[in-house]
Amino acid sequence: MKMKRTTRIIGIAILATGITAGIVFGCGAKKDALTVDTTVAEKGDISLTVTATGTIEAITTVEVGTQVSGVIQKLYADFNSVVKKGQLLATLDETMLQASLDQSRATLMDAEADLNFQKTAYQRTKILFDKNLVAQGDFDQVEYSYKRALASVANAKAALQRNQVNLNYASIYSPIDGVVLNRAVDEGQTVAASFNTPTLFTIANDLTRMQVQADVDEADIGQIRPGQRVEFTVDAFTGETFDGTVTEIRLQPVISSNVVTYTVIVNAPNPEKKLMPGMTASITVFISEVNSVVSVPVKALKFDPPAGNDSAEELTTEKPGKGPHVWIYDGKQMRPRTVETGLSDGSRIEIRAGLKTGDEVVISVSTAETADAGKKTVSSPFVPKRPSSSKAKLPQP
Repeated sequence: MKMKRTTRIIGIAILATGITAGIVFGCGAKKDALTVDTTVAEKGDISLTVTATGTIEAITTVEVGTQVSGVIQKLYADFNSVVKKGQLLATLDETMLQASLDQSRATLMDAEADLNFQKTAYQRTKILFDKNLVAQGDFDQVEYSYKRALASVANAKAALQRNQVNLNYASIYSPIDGVVLNRAVDEGQTVAASFNTPTLFTIANDLTRMQVQADVDEADIGQIRPGQRVEFTVDAFTGETFDGTVTEIRLQPVISSNVVTYTVIVNAPNPEKKLMPGMTASITVFISEVNSVVSVPVKALKFDPPAGNDSAEELTTEKPGKGPHVWIYDGKQMRPRTVETGLSDGSRIEIRAGLKTGDEVVISVSTAETADAGKKTVSSPFVPKRPSSSKAKLPQP
């Protein structure tokens, strides 16, 4: 009877000791609570682009000048005038030009009269010379005078032709069909044609087709190719996007403040004539693009469970293979999945194989020191609950 009583007392003591230890370790221990941040694979478009700024210009612009000096007598075109090829734009005062032409005609007549005289003298002297009736020196002098008369007539004809052309230059005609962008002179103004031809008008050939001269940084120019699609905007039409195509990459560098850029020409249709010469354009060149593809954030491929974290290791039962991979989360476990990647725009990356739309992938895991389930936190029923978060917090065993 004593032995039974003793055994019962010892058993009760051992049980009490175990419960106490469990309370101590259970209440006092702290574990890392794991928060898994996920996103889903989505279908959409991905594009790799280069951005730059440029100036809108007409594709063909002609500066119309004058070859002769004079006073502007009459203007027949103004700003924004629509002109045709061969249409009269302006005339210069022809008084001096006409006088020069008349003088050259008189000079030609004088030269021709002298030529006739010298020709007759030459023919007579030649006959006498052939009969040995004239000395060689006399004959040479007559022949020389005759040849000079021939040259004088040729010079007079050239001067007459030149003055006739100058008179024709007094009428300025449009060399192309187009629109007058600029008129640089007024009636009564004197223009001097010396080494540089003075510009009277600037005419754009066709404003329904424009071009953008964009300055592309040397770091990006290697990706630009003719034929690439371009989108651009202008400040005049906020929210509206215009389309274009790369047509030319100029080899001559532009250096400003030690910054090297290259000029890229972009052709753009302008049927509504909204785009005007001189506008500043912000362009986006599409280097490469894919449409309606499965993609995930780039950071999903950079994620791996943190090493040395017991909580994270309990959620991962597999090791990732070689090559690009993501971690799939099903609410309980994280499993690696090898994927084939494609185009990336720096934010999202194309997944060619390994994922489908809607798959949930892990992009980050965070831990926080929390007391274990032995401690309860009681919330007031009068305090509204915090909105639900997209992050899943996993209870730990």
